[in-house]
Amino acid sequence: MVTIKSKREVELMREAGRIVALAHHEIKGFIKPGVTTMDIDQLVERVIRDNNAIPSFKGYGGFPGSACTSVNKQVVHGIPSAEVILKDGDIISVDIGAIYKGYHGDSAWTYPVGTISKEAELLLAVTKQSLFEGLKMAKAGNRLTDISHAIQTHAESFGYGIVREFVGHGLGKNLHEDPQIPNYGLPGKGTLLKAGMTLAIEPMVNMGRKEVRVLKDNWTAVTIDGKLSAHYEHSILITKGDCIILTAL
Repeated sequence: MVTIKSKREVELMREAGRIVALAHHEIKGFIKPGVTTMDIDQLVERVIRDNNAIPSFKGYGGFPGSACTSVNKQVVHGIPSAEVILKDGDIISVDIGAIYKGYHGDSAWTYPVGTISKEAELLLAVTKQSLFEGLKMAKAGNRLTDISHAIQTHAESFGYGIVREFVGHGLGKNLHEDPQIPNYGLPGKGTLLKAGMTLAIEPMVNMGRKEVRVLKDNWTAVTIDGKLSAHYEHSILITKGDCIILTAL
């Protein structure tokens, strides 16, 4: 069941989203060659807890980190580790969630490490824009897959693969609520969008094939062909006009 949030609930989610955005702001200047993914995770947790919130991901389904840190061919759910040291030319997707007074904010961003290739720069730019193409369709009166179709159309126009196995979702009191929001599909299908719905829109785009596989740790998903993957996500509030981004400073 897709829930409509009250004004009070939206305000709590706005604060949760602000804390997530603050954590992203902090790590943006921190990510560089020589930093480990565990260093990033520890910074994320410190920012969240210093702002009177709780990491959404830590312990969720047994996940050990406060952030998902997915490097290069890793698509999502990379586990932070002191053994994973970033090097010049890498890209890293960092997915962050925070719970503030019982409500979640959730956002992912992909960052360059040092100087990256032109091909990687294009992947990041296209994936980010595919998110915003989807957000343009996220308004009351549209259907859920209007978002999906806009994301897919933009990313695939560059020859990239849209991941099918992982999707966006509703959120609020729970990190994952109805509806599921695929990043592909025909327009005009699915749930009718209504003002007050809160959603997490999150395209995952592969430089090569769309298929992924999950490693033996049962968390980390990687591209089937070993090519790069990028991930961008915002939590939003549906309104009668343009959506409101909740995970922004």
